[in-house]
Amino acid sequence: MKKRVTKIAAIVSIAITSIFTVGFTESYFEVSKNLDIFATLFRELNIYYVDDANPGDLMKTGIDAMLESLDPYTNYIPESKMEDYKMMTTGQYGGIGAVIQTKGENVIISEPYEGFGADKAGLMAGDKIIKVDGKSAKGKNSTEIREFLLGQPGTTIELIIERPGTEELLTKTVTREEVKIKDVPYAGIVDDGVGYIRLTGFTESASSEVKTALMDLKEKGADKIVLDLRGNGGGLLRESVNIVNFFVNKGTPVVSTKGKIKDWDKSYKALSEPIDTEIPVVVLINGSSASASEIVSGSLQDNDRAVVMGSLSFGKGLVQQVRPLSYNSKLKVTVAKYYTPSGRCIQKLDYSNKNSAGKADEIPDSLITEFKTINSKRSVFDGKGVAPDIEVKNKLLSDIATSLLLKNLFFDFATDYRIKHETIAKVEDYKLSDTEYDSFVEFLSDKDYEYTTESEKLLASLEKAAQEESSFEGAKAEYEALKTKLTHSKKEDLYKFKEEIVQILENEIISRYYYQTGQIKTALKHDIILNEAIKTLKDKELYNSILAGTNK
Repeated sequence: MKKRVTKIAAIVSIAITSIFTVGFTESYFEVSKNLDIFATLFRELNIYYVDDANPGDLMKTGIDAMLESLDPYTNYIPESKMEDYKMMTTGQYGGIGAVIQTKGENVIISEPYEGFGADKAGLMAGDKIIKVDGKSAKGKNSTEIREFLLGQPGTTIELIIERPGTEELLTKTVTREEVKIKDVPYAGIVDDGVGYIRLTGFTESASSEVKTALMDLKEKGADKIVLDLRGNGGGLLRESVNIVNFFVNKGTPVVSTKGKIKDWDKSYKALSEPIDTEIPVVVLINGSSASASEIVSGSLQDNDRAVVMGSLSFGKGLVQQVRPLSYNSKLKVTVAKYYTPSGRCIQKLDYSNKNSAGKADEIPDSLITEFKTINSKRSVFDGKGVAPDIEVKNKLLSDIATSLLLKNLFFDFATDYRIKHETIAKVEDYKLSDTEYDSFVEFLSDKDYEYTTESEKLLASLEKAAQEESSFEGAKAEYEALKTKLTHSKKEDLYKFKEEIVQILENEIISRYYYQTGQIKTALKHDIILNEAIKTLKDKELYNSILAGTNK
């Protein structure tokens, strides 16, 4: 015990020395005092606490709680999580190449990546993992199983799986590989002369993948481009700068950063010759487009270079840097805020002033500032994310479709469908037949997917209010009649919302045969926002008037 405590004290002492070597002169006493309190508390706790406590776990809990009080993006990365950090920055990791998820008491394969180890070994979506290298998977969640599946490329792992519709357990030997998740999972011509690029991340290869896609589309005749950043949570700042550079002249301002340390007061400009400064561009964003996605969309908007379409972006205007710590661990720390070329910071939440509940509030409307785009002097605003030039929202899912999704019933039917059908038509030609849809309805006959419609919720609120006001009895007969009319029938809803349900079902089924590429291509066929982007690009007068600020 004494040796352990001495070692802990020594580590903390080294940490104290390290902190002062980088010059905390102004708050020397305050920092010294609190580190001394922490070191003595940690020592006393380890000596006297009634039960055995793991010093590493205690320290991790303390570190996480401390960082959580700042913002969600400042995180401690222990050595054991370096593989996750590598994947975050490079998109690469060593593993079997599959997405897994916890379903009930089991972990299942939810998506094998095309062409990687899991796919090559014949693993399919829906396969339930029973054993990993002879060890039972029972009672383990997806995070625990994932640790077993990751590993050095070239090594093998034996999985015993249970496949729906198959009586006997199957044994699969999977070779781990260096898995690279593409930042551009799909690019193609979506209409006459309109090229489409889906960008899902900003790892080290993002700009090179976008460049390749853009050049290829131009060779195929694309003279208009849709850059889809919906759902893209961001990544490396330099990659966002490179991507903006493809569409603007060398020397054009892209983004600037300002931090407490002067080293982080930087301006980033386009450093290379562009690919095309004239080609019309529409950038698609939504509430999940964050960070580097907002740099790209905000910078192209501020430079009057692209029409931004969709819905308000996430609002993350903070920059992180990864700092090395001892014992091969790292600290990802927020070091600056970024500003688009007009001078606005799109950060939505104020983490420096949290409310009484410890949560960060949104920047109040009274503090929102108007800025102007570089050329056309169009109005843009800070503090709320990037607002699209044209707002287009996807249609909300029906209550029944939402319930089926949450219950994984589309997934389960597609799993069953894949087992029964070795092949299907090409993505462009595949259609779920009426007979197959009836089979889906039959499949659901013994499944639980209860839901309450909006009208039923309002009706229940009305009943409660009427009872509180003692006026319910007089209107009870009329209420019951209305309730009978509004109460949904699940079978009727399955046919009432058939078109919507079929689209989701086709997408899920196609993913089993044509993987992520097929899934994206299928979704694009019914994409309302993409269709609006195509219309805008084809209406030259409309497109130009938006960028000129003359469109009303």
